[in-house]
Amino acid sequence: MGAGGAITTGRLTAFAALTIGLLAAAAVALSPPAELRRTPTAPAATLTPVAFADLPGWAEDDPAGALAAFRASCPGIVADPGRFSPVFGAAADWARVCAAAADTLPAGARAFFETRFEAFAVSGPDGATGLVTGYYEPELDGSRTWSMVFPEPAYPAPADLVTVDAAAFAALLNGQRLAGKVVGARLVPYDTRGQIGAYSYGRRNRPLLYLRSQADGFFLQIQGSGRVRLTDGTLVRLGYAAQNGHPYTAIGGELIARGEIAREDMSMAAIRAWLAANPLEAEALMNRNASYVFFAESPLDDPSVGPKGAEGVALTPGRSLAVDARVWPYGLPVFVAGRIAAADGIGEEDMARLMVAQDTGGAIRGVVRGDIFFGWGAEAERRAGGTDGAARFYVLLPRPPEAVPSVPEPLSVAPRP
Repeated sequence: MGAGGAITTGRLTAFAALTIGLLAAAAVALSPPAELRRTPTAPAATLTPVAFADLPGWAEDDPAGALAAFRASCPGIVADPGRFSPVFGAAADWARVCAAAADTLPAGARAFFETRFEAFAVSGPDGATGLVTGYYEPELDGSRTWSMVFPEPAYPAPADLVTVDAAAFAALLNGQRLAGKVVGARLVPYDTRGQIGAYSYGRRNRPLLYLRSQADGFFLQIQGSGRVRLTDGTLVRLGYAAQNGHPYTAIGGELIARGEIAREDMSMAAIRAWLAANPLEAEALMNRNASYVFFAESPLDDPSVGPKGAEGVALTPGRSLAVDARVWPYGLPVFVAGRIAAADGIGEEDMARLMVAQDTGGAIRGVVRGDIFFGWGAEAERRAGGTDGAARFYVLLPRPPEAVPSVPEPLSVAPRP
């Protein structure tokens, strides 16, 4: 039986749908919660029960990769019982599904999700249809020393950057995050991208290494991490360390507004091509995005392992999803039906895939808003840069134990001699 057949027996008895929103204490509220106050900076979402059989494309997806990604999230889920507010299920229910995931073979992934979870269609203030984009881990060339070939610095988190966790000031700031620097006795906004790009900034914050171009550095920051091959052949990873606190501005939107690139032709590759063709205007355009990301360097011992996302676990290509963390907790399975860049490189194609919320980003804001991690390399760059399409979300929440149907374990058949 699909999930829809058991919806009224457990957590959602007396509810046809759930409304969720971020609270000041990072909790999620049932609707209508007369005694609870939503933080106005986070959108609300409505979850409506739906059978797995009614998820568009569910039968065609192989959820084995999602099972592996979910397993990666499980140690953090078990160690942090407060990660999921009660509306997402009890901590004991999440611990129970994690224990079951550890004992599930890849061939049993579909049965695991269908019997251990219930599915819910998602809608937000703007409806059920949202946006899905893509990101990847760039592979770049770099050097430990500055030269005309490698002029662009990649900076570590600066000593004078102060990040304020506004959760400690929730009543005053509604959960916002601030970053700045102390000048005299006052906290003031940190330097913008343009100010950090000035030569004098390098005397305050010594670069980790240097890249070939401003465009390489710019896109590295947008992606949040990258692999850099140094001149001696060493391969290192630059991972997100901090951000300067300024809001992210998409320069693609600026190019569309100027009439430089048609909306239907917009992609990461189109932006790169414009920057290369307009070197005198490129820096000014990139500086329209005042946001700047700082990095931490680590060795890349295993090239087959993805970078760590905001959850702190290695991202799985095609199965890790960046979400609005104000709305969705990390480790949450999310089935996404949407449009992504086509595998053959021509246009777009339909996609229906189970993923796990394991990351976030400055531009990822909204209920039905996701960013798919495509991996690394040229193909991942092409797929990520060309993905910008409509999507629908369906989240999976653990069934209460009394609602879990019994199914036989998948058989393991030995090959013939």
